[in-house]
Amino acid sequence: MLDLASRTEGNALLEAAAQLDLTSVRGQLGPRPLGRLESFDGLMLEATGLTLPVGSAVTVEPAHGRSVRAEVVGFRGPRCLLMCLDADPALVNGSLIRPDSADGDISVGMGLLGRIVDALGEPLDGLGPVLTSGRWPLHGRAGNPLNRASVTEPFDVGVRAINALLTAGIGQRIAIIAGSGVGKSVLMGQIMAGSIADVIVVGLIGERGREVSDFVGTKLPADVRAKTAVVAVPADHAPMLRLRAAMRATAIAEYFRSKGLKVLLLLDSLTRVAHAQREIGLSLGEPPTVKGYPPSALGLIPRLVERAGNDESSGGSITAIYTVLADGDDTDDPIVDAARAIVDGHIVLSRSLAEQSVYPAIDIGKSLSRVMSDVAEPDHVFAAREVRRLWSAYESNRDLILMGAYAPGTDADIDEAIAKRAAVLAFLSQEAGQCVSFEQSRVDLAELVQS
Repeated sequence: MLDLASRTEGNALLEAAAQLDLTSVRGQLGPRPLGRLESFDGLMLEATGLTLPVGSAVTVEPAHGRSVRAEVVGFRGPRCLLMCLDADPALVNGSLIRPDSADGDISVGMGLLGRIVDALGEPLDGLGPVLTSGRWPLHGRAGNPLNRASVTEPFDVGVRAINALLTAGIGQRIAIIAGSGVGKSVLMGQIMAGSIADVIVVGLIGERGREVSDFVGTKLPADVRAKTAVVAVPADHAPMLRLRAAMRATAIAEYFRSKGLKVLLLLDSLTRVAHAQREIGLSLGEPPTVKGYPPSALGLIPRLVERAGNDESSGGSITAIYTVLADGDDTDDPIVDAARAIVDGHIVLSRSLAEQSVYPAIDIGKSLSRVMSDVAEPDHVFAAREVRRLWSAYESNRDLILMGAYAPGTDADIDEAIAKRAAVLAFLSQEAGQCVSFEQSRVDLAELVQS
């Protein structure tokens, strides 16, 4: 009898212990999947024994040292392909791999305002845990394009040249295209300080660590920081983290839009996000195309950009501004071209103007707002076209004018362009700490045209 009782008690303990390990990563009953690390080439991990969907998070437990986080990115036959979320992982062959989560949602809430987090939502500002109240899909929610409201109202960005000549609209997607060191980050700071938005979401992707701390310290005054959520991942982090940071920043903006708020999303930079996807795609064996970019890198841009815009059901909006790095000042770079084709307007910064100390160095001849005629008054649109006409007349004859080969009186448009050149450059110039409202920009524009 004692032997039977002990065996019965032992069986009960075994069943209880088994139940503890029967909960799978999705919270359903079943054996808990575990895997083993079979291959690691410095970027891509191959594991056996795992049947997890793409996007699932796992933890690699090496024989010694701390655990390493990774994400499922694909399959190769029976093997599962993973990419590390931690830099320089100390892995050994045969390491145990445990599923961490298959949930593609992130934590969101009003507690993100005034905080700085990384790609995984961990705080970077030393202010303790981030208080969140809800969940939102990292890759967004698929919606009906007919539920996307049109862009019909102007968006005040506080920058005279943009307000007057490249008027933005609430819900517009804009690309700021420039080479390195021409003033993209400074212009972003001006827009943040001068824009009229309920919430600002900033994604600092692939920038230098010094620039991240400098941006937070100099571009975020107390009143702006209180309504700003920042997601920052420097350039030395793993490509998966850089990609997730862009997705997280966009998902946070989508959450606030669903609450009916007017959101300004700033992503610096879209090129670094494409570079991260290029590393991932080439590691997965995708064929390289123009400048080594695989198809997934070019396809990522519309998937990310199309998540911004106006939501008719909630009444909220995401006005998105993406910086695009033109390598070697090449505005025909494939990433520049792909971004320019999908956004609703682009602002090109000129190195030549920057060398003349004209900041922001906006080349209004190469820049365009596709919604200006829908959000600005007819007299405003007419005045902006007049300035663009003078700009084009001067730029197309610049060499002749500078060499002294142009004879005054030959062409009335060129004569007017030369006479107003200094006034136009002064109109474009604006100090970094200065804010010019939309209405004041219109007044200044009218005075410039009538002078």
